[in-house]
Amino acid sequence: MTTPTSSPSPNEQGERPLDGAVVAVAGAAGPAGRATLLRLAEAGATVVASDSDPVRLAEAVDAARYAHGGASVTGETVDLLDLDAARAWADRTEKEFGRVDGLIHLVGGWRGSKTFADAPLADWDTLHNLLIRTAQHTSLAFHDALLRSGKGRYVLISAGGAAKPTAGNAAYAAAKAAAEAWTLALADSFRKLGGEGGPSAAAAILVVKALVHDAMRAERPNAKFAGFTDVKELAEAIAGLWDQPAQEVNGTRLWLTPKP
Repeated sequence: MTTPTSSPSPNEQGERPLDGAVVAVAGAAGPAGRATLLRLAEAGATVVASDSDPVRLAEAVDAARYAHGGASVTGETVDLLDLDAARAWADRTEKEFGRVDGLIHLVGGWRGSKTFADAPLADWDTLHNLLIRTAQHTSLAFHDALLRSGKGRYVLISAGGAAKPTAGNAAYAAAKAAAEAWTLALADSFRKLGGEGGPSAAAAILVVKALVHDAMRAERPNAKFAGFTDVKELAEAIAGLWDQPAQEVNGTRLWLTPKP
């Protein structure tokens, strides 16, 4: 285990809320990842991004660097279906930057069917890997580093459908519900290890109906996207999780869409 030595604690420098913080973002190449990289860089964080698509990841990293001159944003391809690879990523990050203050889990995917009876079980295999296994591996890999941070945050993005599954979304809703349960177990670990003083790290779930971004609106100018959460709003909510004490954040679900 590496003891943080080289990087300052959050807010020791400057006035931005995440100055000095080191935040890892898994699944950073999509629209939500891009918005999150931009917002974290704007807030002053050193951002360490990963994705399975090296080309899109490089584009996302470059965009965040360009938007915020001088921002420290790096990226590397990591196979999050390999626990050893996830652990190695966490260890490299802490060794290089001296601390890890957050892991944002943005790895996503969707499969659905017209009816319950039509649902192919192969969809479950795909979603199990994308939504559950990657959450398991990142949480296990970063657990200790987030504790050492003193202000660690593990953030899972979930969907309202996990609380109210529909017939055509059985595999997706079940996978999201399982990922939520795993994250709440992580929160319980942080709570127990915090002792009487309360947790120093927090695991939280941000719940959306679905995400929307500018390109989607351009493609469908007449669509209302009712109940959808803009990726910029999601990124703002993620950055805001460091504004509250860990004990207020830990084990919570923050709804960014009306509850079903």
